[in-house]
Amino acid sequence: MGGELGGCGRSSRAPSSPSVSCLASGVPACSRVAASNSRGACPAGPMPRGRPLSADLRAILSQPAPLVAPSLLGWTLTHRAAEGTVAVQLTEVEAYAGQADPASHAWRGPSARNAVMFGPAGRLYVYLSHGLHYCANIVTGPEGEASAVLLRAGRVIEGASLAQSRRGERVAERSLARGPGNLGQALALTREHNGIDLLDGAPLVLSPPAGPIGPVLAGPRVGVSRAHDWPWRHWLAGDPTVSAYRRGRLAGSGWRGDWQT
Repeated sequence: MGGELGGCGRSSRAPSSPSVSCLASGVPACSRVAASNSRGACPAGPMPRGRPLSADLRAILSQPAPLVAPSLLGWTLTHRAAEGTVAVQLTEVEAYAGQADPASHAWRGPSARNAVMFGPAGRLYVYLSHGLHYCANIVTGPEGEASAVLLRAGRVIEGASLAQSRRGERVAERSLARGPGNLGQALALTREHNGIDLLDGAPLVLSPPAGPIGPVLAGPRVGVSRAHDWPWRHWLAGDPTVSAYRRGRLAGSGWRGDWQT
C-alpha cells in the first residue's frame, strides 16, 4: 500500500488524520486541537450519539470505529459473575482503525493476539497492557476488517460495592472505572473474556442508553506514539469519571511498542 496514510496508504512520515472517504463518511475533520484546552478537546461534530435509531445493534457496531466510537457513550457494559454483577456506563472511548491506523494493534495485519479485532462486530477484545492491566475494546466494522473502540472510562451504575472491593477501599467512587485498566479491573475482565459476544446475553452484555446523553467532545488519543493527534478520543463533556488527558511520552517519536494502550 503506497502513498500517505490520509489516502488509505502508509508513509514513513508522521501520518495525518485519515480522510472521511477512507474510513467512513460522517467522521469530522479536527486534526489540529487547541493546545490551550486542558483536555485537548474539539467539538465532536454531527456524529451519532444517544439512543440508536436502529434496533439492530450488530448493524450499528458494524460501522468503522471512528464513526461508532462517539455513539457508544452512554452505553452500558454489564458483567454478571458468580460473585455479583457490576455495570459500567461508558463516558470515554477511543477509536482504532486497524490496518489504516499506525497506533492500532492490527496495523501490521492479523496475528494470534489481534485476531478478535477482525470481527464479527460486537465481540470483546481484551488484552494485557504493559503486563499490568486488562483493557477492553468493542470490536466494530465489517467482518474481516480490523476495527475496535477502546473503553477508556465509565461510571459504575450497578454493583459499586463489588467494584470497590476489586479496586480498593480508598479509591474514590468517580475513579472506580476511570482509565482503561481501572475499568477492566472494576468489571473483573481477563483474557478469558477475549472474543465474547456482547450481544448474545451473557455473561457480558452491552446495551444502549434509554434516552439522550449529554454533549460529546473529541480530542487526541492518549498514550500512543503514532497518530496521537487524531481526534478519535470521545468523552461526555464535564463528566467527573472521564480520565485526565496525557500526551504520550513518546508521541511523535515513531516508537514501535505496545501502541494501543
